[in-house]
This record gives sequence, C-alpha cells and structure tokens, in this order.
Amino acid sequence: MPELWLVPGLVFGAVLLGVEAIYWLVFQPRHINRAVERRLQASRQGCDEAEASTALRDAAGLLESAPVFRGLNDFIAQSGLRPGSNRLLLAVGGLSLSLFFVWGLLLGRGAGAAAAAFASALLLVFLFFRNARRRRIARFAELLPDTLDVIVRAVRVGYPLPTAIDLVAREMPDPVGSEFRAVAEEIAFGQDVRSAIENLYRRVGQDDLLFFIVAVNVQYQTGGNLAEILSGLARLIRQRARLRLKISALSAEGRVSALVLSVMPFILFIGISLISPGYFGEVRHHPLVAPALVYAAISLLVGNIVMYRMVNFKF
Repeated sequence: MPELWLVPGLVFGAVLLGVEAIYWLVFQPRHINRAVERRLQASRQGCDEAEASTALRDAAGLLESAPVFRGLNDFIAQSGLRPGSNRLLLAVGGLSLSLFFVWGLLLGRGAGAAAAAFASALLLVFLFFRNARRRRIARFAELLPDTLDVIVRAVRVGYPLPTAIDLVAREMPDPVGSEFRAVAEEIAFGQDVRSAIENLYRRVGQDDLLFFIVAVNVQYQTGGNLAEILSGLARLIRQRARLRLKISALSAEGRVSALVLSVMPFILFIGISLISPGYFGEVRHHPLVAPALVYAAISLLVGNIVMYRMVNFKF
C-alpha cells in the first residue's frame, strides 16, 4: 500500500518542478521586461509620480493586479523574502502533499486528511513568513537609532535629506541599507521624499518608523531643524529599546512558567506511556475520557491566554 501512494506523490512533485522550471525559463524574463517597460512608459507619459515610481515595486508582489492581495504583498515584503507566486504555490503544494501522508495515518486517506493537510501547510507557511518578518523588523529596529544618527550627521554638515538617505543606503548593513537604497531609487525616479518614506514603512512595518515619517512631514510642511528633531528621535528610540529589554527581563519568569505548564501534561503522558504502555488502556474507552480531554484543552487554552496577557505589554 505505501508503494501505491509513493508513485503518485513522485509524479506530482515532478510535475510541479517541471512547471516551475518552464516558468523561470520562459515567463519570468518576459514578466521582468514588461515591468521595466511599464515603468519607462509611465515616466515618458508624465503620469502620476506615485504610479510611476511604484510600478516596479508593485510588479514584485504576489498578485499586483488584485488590490485584495495588497495586505498579503506587504506582509511578505516585510519578511524580506521574495518567493513569487509560483514558488509560494509550489511550497504550499509540496507541504500539503507531505502532510497528507501524515494526516492520512490519523484520519485515513480521504477528503478530511486532504483538507487538514492543506490547512496545516498554509499555517506552516504563514508561521515561517511571520517568524522571518519578526526577525527582520527586530533587526531593523536595532539599527534604526544608528541610521538616524547617520542622517543627523549628514544633515548637519550641509547634505540635503535625499543625499543623507543615499549615504545610509551605502553605509548601513541590511535590512536598513537595502530598504533605504529603495527609498533613494524612488526619489531618483521622481517620487517626493515624504511619499518614499511612507513606502518605506509599508515595506518594513516597524512602528518606530512612524516617528521618522512624522518628523520629515513636519519639517517639510512647517520647516525647522531636522537634525535636532532626528537626534531627539534617536534618543527616544534607544530609551524605548532599553525599556523593552527591561520589561522582557522582568517578565521572563512568567513566560518560562507558561511554557513549562503548557508542555508538562504532554511530557507526562508520553513518559508514562513509555514506562507503562498499558497504564491508560483501562480508561481509554471510558465515556468520561472525551469530556475530560475537552475540558483540559479548554483550560490549557484559557490559562495560556491569561498568562500571555500578563507577560506581554504594549507601550
């Protein structure tokens, strides 16, 4: 029986890889060329600056022609990964196929196992992108105060803000360098500085960038000493980072307690089953077992929610 399922699985994987290879050899170069032609045509026709400068960036999205996917495009862009729609579908399909065999052992090979495998694949892909997004935003937040200091020093010696942004793109490591390089390119393509910085927040999603956007907008609308504003902003972000680390240290005990209390029932169940395999056999089919397990699962979920709210703070 396993051999009968292995052959369709291998055929399915081979077809997916073949479709991916054909796409990258035939269609992807045409897609890139169309995006470049679209950007150049927009520039020649003198259309709206925002439309012209975002033509190439939108073409890198999952489905740029569908506005409903804009939030998903931003979420994937904030992770720093550029998988493309075909690679993303290939990943979901491969995971679904692999998880189908796992769920088939529990639910039987049928529609239920297929639905569970597809849902599990989507969840795993989402968790992967969310983890990559979280790590990238944390790295960006770590480098943001030094980035503002570079801009402050450049502005104080007489450089205009676009030149200071280009200096950040050349001097700072990723992800700051690559994102500010995109800002500098948008400005070079004709986008105004304020819109380019707002697009930076859309691509990164780091909350402290909102302060930077407000500072630049205020300086462009009412004037003022941008260097002093950004210098104070850098100090504020550093103080917020120190406060965040202090809160994390004080709440570490609560997080560890929540983790231990959550995994301990499963560890005890596995350990007792290994030591005495027949220990739970006598009560496995008792009518009160199912309600007791449901009550335990609900209690565990409620306890985790309460402990999560106790050790996580928004400030």
